[in-house]
Amino acid sequence: MRLLRSSAIVGLFTSASRVLGLVREVLLAAALGAGATTDVFLTAFQFPNLFRRIFAEGAFNSAFVPLYAGKLEAEGATEAQLFARQVVSLLFTAMLIFVIIAQIGMPWLMYLLGPGFIENPRTFELAVLLTQITMPYLLMMSLTAMLSGVLNSHGKFAAAAAAPVLLNLTLISIMLFSGAGGEQMALYLCIGITLSGVLQTAWLWFSVRQLGVRLSLGLPRLTPDTRRLIVLGVPGAVAAGVTQINILVTSSIATLEEGARSWLYYADRLYQFPLGVVGIAMGVVLLPTLSGRLRSGDVSGAANVMNRGLEVSMALTLPAAAALAVIPHFIVTALYQNGAFTADAADRVSQAVVAFAFGLPAFVLIKVLSPGFFARQDTMTPMRFAAVSVAVNLVLGLILFFGPLNFLGLAIATSVAGWVNAILLAVTLRKRGLLQPDARLLHRIPRIAGAVILMSAFLALADSNSDWLIAHSFGIPLLALAIVCSAGALVFGGSAMLTGALKISELRDALKRP
Repeated sequence: MRLLRSSAIVGLFTSASRVLGLVREVLLAAALGAGATTDVFLTAFQFPNLFRRIFAEGAFNSAFVPLYAGKLEAEGATEAQLFARQVVSLLFTAMLIFVIIAQIGMPWLMYLLGPGFIENPRTFELAVLLTQITMPYLLMMSLTAMLSGVLNSHGKFAAAAAAPVLLNLTLISIMLFSGAGGEQMALYLCIGITLSGVLQTAWLWFSVRQLGVRLSLGLPRLTPDTRRLIVLGVPGAVAAGVTQINILVTSSIATLEEGARSWLYYADRLYQFPLGVVGIAMGVVLLPTLSGRLRSGDVSGAANVMNRGLEVSMALTLPAAAALAVIPHFIVTALYQNGAFTADAADRVSQAVVAFAFGLPAFVLIKVLSPGFFARQDTMTPMRFAAVSVAVNLVLGLILFFGPLNFLGLAIATSVAGWVNAILLAVTLRKRGLLQPDARLLHRIPRIAGAVILMSAFLALADSNSDWLIAHSFGIPLLALAIVCSAGALVFGGSAMLTGALKISELRDALKRP
């Protein structure tokens, strides 16, 4: 129950961030639509944001948390604080150098990030400028990742989970109050991204100080502890960020078709909502829990924690994936089709949503299974699987993109690559004894699937009567969508409880204070 409560806390704040993120995307779609300017802005946003997701959403913690928590437990708070100071100094220096080099080399780097921009000099120059503006966000996110790791190691999950809210609030404010449009709006948003990074870093630095941990920047030194962190952290970052790396590869190829970069982004944002709420929350909470069990030699207890993580994550993920697959056009038109966002763009985004929906369970499984390796300080195995996944995504994406599927082939390739990675992780954990499905898990997963099928049938019926539903929802598509999704959730929840897939007592206990 403690695992469920902790993941619920992280999920609550992550949900708030994702809801605001969805509001941000709705406003972005209305302001910029899906075209060349949006493609450029999204490229400028995605490159540093890739590192935010890799670092801040668990990858850096995969190396830092076990080392910091181990020092905290074995050597005390003073030694753990000294280690944290060494890490923050080394991390700040390394990422500052990287950001400066990237900004200087951005005209050449853009040939990889946006090869489709090369044909239009004006578009290429704008892409270079905007990405240079957003690059400091990468530095700030690296620091917030480290600060989040300190907080998570002390069992304080809320502050770190709440930090991304500042990004969304900043960008929403710019779109609501700036009065800009087109390229000027894109410029303001890029400035806002970097500003939000400063705000998030300040927020978490203050939160760490409130915890009693005093950090400061000094001359970076390669100590045995920081060397160990680097050895673990680099492959861990690649492994935990494989989904984002795949998306970066896909997005780069997508710039070769005007508008495709935007279509894939808007579709990506829809499945990122449940991925963030479920997968990332579970991953953040599982890592310190598994690390503690394995340090004490409790392998069976760690396997039980993994089973409960799989149970909870699938109970929340499968309904979301089904909804995205069954009513994609209803969702996309209700959320995005307004202002500069056209009906044609809605059709294209809907197609990509279906392709991503089939990969969503795999993306969540990656987040849930990876801590099983990280808790044992094994980051090389997930990195190798990540490399295989990236290769599958790249090869299959190129084949399908230059075939009859075009941009849709890129979304399909990303989902296939996700399943390849998830299966490799699961098979290896099974061989190592950490993934041992118990009777409870084997009992509940089929019942969860049955409840999802019933919910899907209801959603399909609602989708076939969407015009009638919108007409009886004061002509507001978003209100009709909210009603349908709420009713679908009730159908799933009721079916799951009747079949024993979920139990009211467990949900009630999870909501109690620890």
